[in-house]
Amino acid sequence: MKRGRIGYQGQIRSVINTAEGIQLPDGTFVNEHEVTWLPPLDPKTSFALGLNYADHASELEFKAPTEPLVFLKGPNTFVGHRGITPRPADAANMHYECELVAVIGREAKHVKQQHAYEYISGYTVANDYAIRDYLENYYRPNLRVKNRDACTPIGPWIVDAPDIEDPMNLQLRTYVNGEVTQEGTTKDMIFSVPFLIEYLSSFMTLSPGDIILTGTPKGAVNIHEGDEVVTEIEGIGKLHNTIGRLMPAP
Repeated sequence: MKRGRIGYQGQIRSVINTAEGIQLPDGTFVNEHEVTWLPPLDPKTSFALGLNYADHASELEFKAPTEPLVFLKGPNTFVGHRGITPRPADAANMHYECELVAVIGREAKHVKQQHAYEYISGYTVANDYAIRDYLENYYRPNLRVKNRDACTPIGPWIVDAPDIEDPMNLQLRTYVNGEVTQEGTTKDMIFSVPFLIEYLSSFMTLSPGDIILTGTPKGAVNIHEGDEVVTEIEGIGKLHNTIGRLMPAP
């Protein structure tokens, strides 16, 4: 099942995606263009991976990491499907990043890889924009690169984990103004989803509602104000986002 959240008639509503359309809890349907899309959940701790695809590390002229390069993201950075992400006025390089997101469904501590999928409730799509102008240290991505307001579209749906047969064999694509600019597959991750759950839960407790953004493959392209960026993951959905008006420099 695909589950989402919307703003509709002054309320935050949970919805599901059916063959007939987007369905409210009372059984009625709404048009997706009549609602405000929200992130499909309020994440608790949000983990994100840097350089988790070797081809992406290579295109940025970095060495692929030998240990997961993990950083945290604040709740301010998330925005829903069909949201607007502002491009800073002084940015020369703003790149989209299509990423598979794993949603933790129950408390996890010292979980081995072979049991990791038992702790995932679902998957969604994120576009983890990076303002590369602000990158000061490759090994410590700083707040200004990855934590700007509305800089991480996510959604529109969380797909229940049992509905995804093999999360490590999904096609990823990004379209800019209708043209495919990025293609890859989750099987090319350096550190798989099960590996990451074992790694993180080895030194900290993962809780329901935590999310893991798992990195992006090769294909980073600079985007500009007015561009429509669509990130898509096979079996999970398409996430639309538009680059907004320039903001004053920080």
